[in-house]
Amino acid sequence: MKYEPRIYRNIYNQGDLRHFKVMVEETDLDIAVRKDRFDEKIKNIVCDYVRQEREALKQYIKRDPTFLSTLKPYQPLPGAPFSAEQMSAAATLAGVGPMAAVAGYFSEMVGRKLSAYSSEVIVENGGDIWLKTKRVRRVGIFAGDSPFTNRIALEINPDYSPLGICTSSGTVGHSLSFGTADAMVIVSESAVLADAVATAACNMVKTERDMEKAVNFALDIPGVKGALCILGEKMAAGGNIKLVPM
Repeated sequence: MKYEPRIYRNIYNQGDLRHFKVMVEETDLDIAVRKDRFDEKIKNIVCDYVRQEREALKQYIKRDPTFLSTLKPYQPLPGAPFSAEQMSAAATLAGVGPMAAVAGYFSEMVGRKLSAYSSEVIVENGGDIWLKTKRVRRVGIFAGDSPFTNRIALEINPDYSPLGICTSSGTVGHSLSFGTADAMVIVSESAVLADAVATAACNMVKTERDMEKAVNFALDIPGVKGALCILGEKMAAGGNIKLVPM
């Protein structure tokens, strides 16, 4: 797979934190921790953890290849790893296949692991973010060629973190999508759930008439706090989110 520069990462870069990258096969993470808590050993901890999690999931998929290919909710086999169970549970709520939640799973699990080292952590994985913060932060919205790109952001209150903030797009990136939205953003306490719901809601958007329906669909799923849909010059939003100018 050809590597595509993730220019959207410039939108949410937090100047008061120390950002670093970890890449293990297809897992490409941008991670931020408090500057006074950063140490090179953290990179090694993350790399080892991601390799371990990826290997467990790959070995399971060898035993259960349907888990990888299905686009519908799927119950994993007995003895499945924690990752498969968590992804399947979230995907079932959203009505999609479990691999729709894989990026959110790695964001959240790495973030929770790093919380033992830093009181503030942000992990971004292909547009899917897990965030724990002690101050108000703004997460910029990347929506491809939409005029909203670089113009608006989600303002995150620390009282509501940790949070998952996940984005699916029918026009940006290589992830499978059956929709046409430039960005479908879901906010949830679980990045695993937010990732799955973002995929499901984005799949629903074929025209501007579908935007409000997709937002309401997402908000009806237990655990979803907010939803935002962007298609060209149009936007639909609902739930407990605050949009601010960049």
